[in-house]
Amino acid sequence: MSLFGMTVLGSGSSGNASIIHAPEGKILLDAGFSAKELERRMEKRSIDPAEVKAVLISHEHGDHTKGCRVFADKYGIRVYMTSPVSRIAEKNSFLPENTVLFAPGDSFPVCGLDVEAFTLPHDAMDTVGFVFRYGEWKMGVATDLGHVNTLIRERLKGCTVLMLESNHDPDILRNSSRALSLKRRILSRHGHLCNADACAALEEMITEETRHVILAHISSECNNCEIVENLALQVLAKMKREDILLRVALQETPLESFFLA
Repeated sequence: MSLFGMTVLGSGSSGNASIIHAPEGKILLDAGFSAKELERRMEKRSIDPAEVKAVLISHEHGDHTKGCRVFADKYGIRVYMTSPVSRIAEKNSFLPENTVLFAPGDSFPVCGLDVEAFTLPHDAMDTVGFVFRYGEWKMGVATDLGHVNTLIRERLKGCTVLMLESNHDPDILRNSSRALSLKRRILSRHGHLCNADACAALEEMITEETRHVILAHISSECNNCEIVENLALQVLAKMKREDILLRVALQETPLESFFLA
């Protein structure tokens, strides 16, 4: 029986969602697609939506919350979010019926896992990353952040599975047709992580315990999956860690599921 693993349902500016496979059910991490699309993507990976027992929301942006209320209420699922996010959810009509509040820095049990939330520097009300622990295994997720600070390094160092944003190539972004205000927001210390900064973070966070790296939230306009993969492979080669399984999360289609235990 597979007890602990992950399925990335999709990641990018148009929607983000992943399934964390846990001993006591499945956890939906973010719900940035419509409920119907979440179900469709789960079906593609042979996941029964009725087995999802909890939803965790990292922040209030629509590419992380689009299907939150409809999906959770349909299946009677608890949704975990911070208090500021819940207030925005209520105001904007995506607050689910069954909501559990937590604060950055809290640790709490979900579906047989120990979950820890930690603050990420992003231009949202209350953005968090998560660490999931099961026995000796540690899975860390940080997909919306403008820079990597000491707290993030401490929380994500030594993960068995590390899922980290590698959003854009700064040169492609600067030369794009996007509005100057948007370019400045993305490039800011509370925007999104560029490829070079993601690769530098990998060098600091990867330890002998690390087995899987997933690079996520790739910009469709201002990045390229091949660029991201090649840069990360160079880092792994430099570290003599070609044994690590590298994946680049896609917007259009789910990645294959994988399990640690």
